[in-house]
Amino acid sequence: MQSQKHLFSLDENITYLNCAFMSPLMKQVEEAGIAGVLRKQKPNLVTGDDFFSETKALRQEFAKLINTADSDRIAIIPSVSYGLANVAKNLVLESGDNIVVVGEQFPSNVYPWREVASNSNAEIITISAPDGMQDRGKRWNEAILNTINSRTKLVAMANIHWADGTLFNLIDIRKRTNEVGALLVIDGTQSVGALSFDVEEIQPDALIVAGYKSLMGPYSIGLAYYGAAFDDGSPIEQNWINRNESDDFANLVNYSDDYQPKALRYGVGEQSNFILVPMMLAALRALNEWKPEHIQNYCKSITEESVKKLTEAGFIIDDAEFRAANLFGIRLGAHHKMDEVKSALTKNNIFVSYRGDAIRVSPNVYNDKTDMEKLTHTLLSC
Repeated sequence: MQSQKHLFSLDENITYLNCAFMSPLMKQVEEAGIAGVLRKQKPNLVTGDDFFSETKALRQEFAKLINTADSDRIAIIPSVSYGLANVAKNLVLESGDNIVVVGEQFPSNVYPWREVASNSNAEIITISAPDGMQDRGKRWNEAILNTINSRTKLVAMANIHWADGTLFNLIDIRKRTNEVGALLVIDGTQSVGALSFDVEEIQPDALIVAGYKSLMGPYSIGLAYYGAAFDDGSPIEQNWINRNESDDFANLVNYSDDYQPKALRYGVGEQSNFILVPMMLAALRALNEWKPEHIQNYCKSITEESVKKLTEAGFIIDDAEFRAANLFGIRLGAHHKMDEVKSALTKNNIFVSYRGDAIRVSPNVYNDKTDMEKLTHTLLSC
């Protein structure tokens, strides 16, 4: 795979290595959004079928991206917190049960569990990153596996850690949750799209993904996969479109107590957004054409030389086996000062994020080796 920078409208004077904050829009995604805005000028041309045709195509594209043949297991959501709230509402806990999360996990994947645990007198067990960088990813994964026990009802985590890209071994974690009868719920926002995620292989109970980062779509739309554990659940929202036979507009006043099948019951109201849906659809079609494994390999190809130079200079970066190539943390050595590093990066128009003690670098297909070389040169100059 080669750089796709020409498909984006990034300023040539900046170096944007911050997809984990927000991806830029592809030109074709932007055009789809503009067409959606203009469509509202002529509402007489919008039909009842239009409320379902593009959302169906969107669910099919996302199903393809995560390798599930059943697009009825995909729901359109406005945010990760919305998708996780559907899980929380259907989670059955008793006093003494526990929920396992990882340390410094994104707040949207912590707050719902704190609420349901408090209501049920259950426990939140947080597995923090181990001290020291030697075999850090390996030891963190081992700690998660060793913590899951017979009272664990849910393991809620990400595929990669949002702050520094630490990779978690979901296959082994899924095996362990199956042994104790616990649910596995994944926030894939920082990985799905840029890193392969195979539902058939991992078999999560739920996978929730925001659209505006690695999926390269607009803000305020996302996708969620819900497995069989949620087939008979109750959604957080009672809207017309998640009810059975909602596609029959003439019959809507004959109210139904039955929901749409599988994950369709969990979709947000007004999900047929005629601006956001075509934008998200255009982005997913591009990702399915490129394929996440190729994007991940491309990110590795443009970053590996920089990682080598930085580690030789005393910067600290996790071993390749336990970090993603599309998102990773750079920690300072003893002789580096964060204030000086931030100042130098800002001065050189290099956009990254700072999470905890890590400089979070998140390249994607609109970057190339030149971008990474500029980052490396700036850091080495500090």
